[in-house]
Amino acid sequence: MIEEKRFYVSLQMKIAGLIAALLILVIGTLTVIFAFQQLNEGQKQAEQLAVQTAKTISYMPPVKEAFQLADKHAFQNLDVIEQMKEQAGAHAVYITDQKGNVTFHSARSSIPDGNQKLQNKTVMFGGSPVSDGMKAVRGSAPVILEEQDHNEVVGTVTVEFLQDEIEKGIKEHLWNLSYFACLVLLIGIGGAAALAKSIRKDTLGLEPHEIASLYRERNAMLLAIKEGIIAVNKDGAVTMMNLSAADMLKLPMPLVGRHIEDIMPDAKLMPVLAGGEAAPNQEVRGGDKVLILNIKKMSQAGQDYGAVISFREKTELKKLIGKLTEMKKYSEDLRAQTHEFSNKLYAILGLLELGEYDEAIELIKEEYAIQNEQHEILFQNIHSQRVQAILLGKMGKASEKKVQLSIDENSFLESLPKHVGSSQMITIIGNVIDNAFEAVAEKKVRKVSFFITDIGRDIVIEVSDSGDGVPPDKIQTIFQKGYSSKGTKRGYGLANLKEAVNELQGWIEISNQKSGGAVFTVFIPKERHKGESM
Repeated sequence: MIEEKRFYVSLQMKIAGLIAALLILVIGTLTVIFAFQQLNEGQKQAEQLAVQTAKTISYMPPVKEAFQLADKHAFQNLDVIEQMKEQAGAHAVYITDQKGNVTFHSARSSIPDGNQKLQNKTVMFGGSPVSDGMKAVRGSAPVILEEQDHNEVVGTVTVEFLQDEIEKGIKEHLWNLSYFACLVLLIGIGGAAALAKSIRKDTLGLEPHEIASLYRERNAMLLAIKEGIIAVNKDGAVTMMNLSAADMLKLPMPLVGRHIEDIMPDAKLMPVLAGGEAAPNQEVRGGDKVLILNIKKMSQAGQDYGAVISFREKTELKKLIGKLTEMKKYSEDLRAQTHEFSNKLYAILGLLELGEYDEAIELIKEEYAIQNEQHEILFQNIHSQRVQAILLGKMGKASEKKVQLSIDENSFLESLPKHVGSSQMITIIGNVIDNAFEAVAEKKVRKVSFFITDIGRDIVIEVSDSGDGVPPDKIQTIFQKGYSSKGTKRGYGLANLKEAVNELQGWIEISNQKSGGAVFTVFIPKERHKGESM
């Protein structure tokens, strides 16, 4: 199945496009509004200017004199009207008599000679837009001759502005504004690019979809990790915590914003955030649990901006380490058993090749008798396969070390209770027998006896040896971690034995035989007390 490729637009393009679109929309809207307002304002100004110009011309003495002479040729020499028209920027000036006949015009398009009336162009005195094939704005004013007893309106002055010329002026103004708008648009796009670059720097060059993908992956990893994870900023405030951390600390989610010292006061994180170094694998208390804690400072470009704390329960780690250690011992015991049987097989093979058949047969019978006696007790009296496997390994190891390991014929064991795990039995039986092996290692008589029974309310495991026994003043110290009379880097077997027995709510008794040698007796309740946890 071919994965569909998605097309992603970069953050810089998104921001630049959005800002450019907004600027274009705003500038375009403002331009339309401005053009509409300018058009209305220009038309009103043209009307006012047309009326004012018409009034000014109507008051001019040369115009009144021309009307008094009643000679149309007198209007042809009114050059001052042409000047006023040019100054006002008007398209044309018309002077009409009382009947509406045009007696004078200063238009770019000619009006036919004769008493042609200003068709469809005569308006009431004032200003208004008109249309006779082309849009225009006109303003009119009366020409009044003052007589002794009355005033007489003898004509009209009309000043005309073309709509196209008004719009042309507005367009020129808009073109000038467009250059400024383009400049603003370019500045906006440049600012958008700078903003996008700054955001990309803050996001370490990642695009939004990449950040979203990392966020989803981070959440999935935090949920999958069984270790407790807490992230804090440089001030010690919690910024992130996974569910495993909340479960181990028995705290409700979310805890974002709370100070780390309120959650884990024994972590002593603040000196680390202040520039100190964090010791690896620290043991700290978190609620009612002992945690193994590690701190990793978060930094970028030489600047610290927080730390990540990871931790696991010490008991869980100890169980895991104990399981690995005991499984290693168990595999070594099985290897010793295999090695011992290989030696015996080679011995039998050598006797057969030399023709010493009787001796070979005798060796086989002897070995069979020893194995049969022990195996008969092991398999008939002990019904737990886990204990059988442990003892078989120890029997092979005893044979390799030349130690006589015997299983008491009175031993009896049904299946182990559910709360007793394989790793715990390996730790208990394996360490107590190994301790006995070490006690007789330097002795001429190397005997170790093993007894187990579950008759009664407890499982009883007893191991005796032919060694020197345990001095009374050392009985309480031999279970301390690291204590050993055999040298350095030892003393962990009996300590692990003690912890495993305590986990099962059992106890250990130590005594010495009159003939020499120690007796270790382990009691494991077959039922756990109510209210106790594993």
